[in-house]
Amino acid sequence: MSNQFSDLGIIDAIQTSLATLNISKPTEIQEKTIPVLLNKKDDFVGLAKTGTGKTAAFGLPLLQLIDEENTAIQAVIIAPTRELGQQIYSNLVSFSSNLPNISIASICGGTPIKPQIELLKSDTHIVVATPGRLIDLIKRDAINIKNANYLVLDEADEMVTSLKEGLDEIVKELPKSRRTFLFTATMPGTIKQLIQNYMSKHVIQVIADMETVGHQGIDHQYVVVEPIEKLDVLMHFLNSKEGERGIIFCKTKAAVNKLAKNLAINKFSSGAIHGSLSQPIRDRIMGQFREGHINILVATDLAARGIDVKEISYVVNYHLPDVPDTYVHRSGRTARAGANGLSLTILQQEEVDDLADFESELGISFKEFKKADAQSIEENNMLLWAKKIFKTKPNRNISESLKGEIKAIFHHLTKEELVDKLVSNYISQHSTPASKTEATKNKKK
Repeated sequence: MSNQFSDLGIIDAIQTSLATLNISKPTEIQEKTIPVLLNKKDDFVGLAKTGTGKTAAFGLPLLQLIDEENTAIQAVIIAPTRELGQQIYSNLVSFSSNLPNISIASICGGTPIKPQIELLKSDTHIVVATPGRLIDLIKRDAINIKNANYLVLDEADEMVTSLKEGLDEIVKELPKSRRTFLFTATMPGTIKQLIQNYMSKHVIQVIADMETVGHQGIDHQYVVVEPIEKLDVLMHFLNSKEGERGIIFCKTKAAVNKLAKNLAINKFSSGAIHGSLSQPIRDRIMGQFREGHINILVATDLAARGIDVKEISYVVNYHLPDVPDTYVHRSGRTARAGANGLSLTILQQEEVDDLADFESELGISFKEFKKADAQSIEENNMLLWAKKIFKTKPNRNISESLKGEIKAIFHHLTKEELVDKLVSNYISQHSTPASKTEATKNKKK
């Protein structure tokens, strides 16, 4: 691989920006893509796993190909989600810090459209957009992409559904002479059809970093649970990962909300993100997660796109994804930038046979995760109960006289005696067959 971006043809101004960002060595997809985009005139398809540097692979040459003196929009980049769009925009702004004459605009959904309309009245060279918002602006005659030379479809495999309706409207606004760059982590039939429909016959395809997901430092494990114990098993696992950051994937928005509520009740440092949340809320939660103020993110598949956080040590599939491609995207959130990570899938017994299809399709091997036994679950729940008490804010509405009477009851107890009594009370209130059995064993001793 090339050791320097200069070997790939990247100009000094951009190299200086990369050095400031501590980016010194190209990844495989960047090494294979950048010279092609800079020196060829053909359409391009880049196939690489998540977390391999695809944004720089198309972003760096795109910045270099822009004609600064031409004030028209020259490049349109489409992303499936607001978060990924904002991530691409932020990266491009950083890459172009030494190219002050290049103007980049983010026109993603979820934020007020009027400021974006005003922004587009100024000279703009590159727009980063979500499909729906771009179509809305086109219909309002608020954006002119008729002279754009480049169309970039990023994470196209996650965008197929939203593009089905809108890509025709976007493409008819673009000149036929444009170049189209498509990047994807998987190549399902729908993507092949999209390439056939919207790209020229002369397409250069590059494949990089496509070792099976099992060879990317990801430890693939599964645990089989009964429905009634699923949440308890998850919380036991999360307690073992205290202080580490992870993402829990659910199939639906309702499931995300329900699980996030349960984690909040049990005082886990967590937040939820899905498509129905307002953009300010999503931005706030994502900011808290990126900055380490919360350690656990509960998310739907699409909402989690654009999460470029290197220190995610684990991913939990709280629901088994429908297809192997989705599993690739989920597990790819961990073990980024050469790190190792764990992808844990929580299954019910009837789902175990489905793992064989995932192993065959993806070329990976799942190992069984040792499920916590009933006693460990009970003890973990007791620890969670203790943390809830510790983190409970004092109630200032209780009268001082009543508070004094309560203190008098506990006055002669030592801390150890009070803890013993609280634990005994917890066991009597939350007794299960396992805890009763253990209590009986202790009495016999």
